[in-house]
Amino acid sequence: MVEPSLGSLSDEPRPGYFETRYVHDANRSTVWRHIAEHLQRWVPADGAILELGAGYCDFSNNIRAATKVAMDIDAGVKERAGAGVLTEVGDCANLDRFDGASFDTVFASNLLEHLDRPHTLELLDGVRRVLRPGGRLVLVQPNFRLRPREYFDDYTHVQIFTDRSLPDLLASVGFTVEHVRARFLPLTMKSRASGLSFLVPWYLRSPIRPLAGQMLVVAQR
Repeated sequence: MVEPSLGSLSDEPRPGYFETRYVHDANRSTVWRHIAEHLQRWVPADGAILELGAGYCDFSNNIRAATKVAMDIDAGVKERAGAGVLTEVGDCANLDRFDGASFDTVFASNLLEHLDRPHTLELLDGVRRVLRPGGRLVLVQPNFRLRPREYFDDYTHVQIFTDRSLPDLLASVGFTVEHVRARFLPLTMKSRASGLSFLVPWYLRSPIRPLAGQMLVVAQR
């Protein structure tokens, strides 16, 4: 139900990625409106958020926050950002352009699996620096433990994460893991079910979560 962002791939956008793995879905905005409402409990409405590898700016366009910044390596992020969303074009592993302790929330969806380990550690160090004390890192990630056979159907995936390994990684670099939901969302929007966006609130409330392939991890600085 959530797709990866082009800005998370490497130093340069991959040609054809929007036409293959990251095709726009007409139901994306409606689906993300519900997801953002669910995630709002970890995002102060009067605070500042940074979305990394923002792609279509699904989170930043739908979450409530006083300051919203969407960052992606693809310059198209400028056109995809909604009203009131500031944009930054650049490699999300390098957050030196931002002042320390300048965000209450950093969010990324389907991002870390596209990065090698050194870039992942660089990104996490940068996130800890730009988060205010008590600020949160909110991650939505494919969970290899749930869907191992489909995990590498995306040719840009280079790392494996599970609902066990990702919290351990975050803790190892100084985060305090606050919430882990192993079964959060389906693996992809590329199905007929994506048209049933009105069922998303029910899905997010359900303890069953059929077809789940993505996890939610929330950690504090």
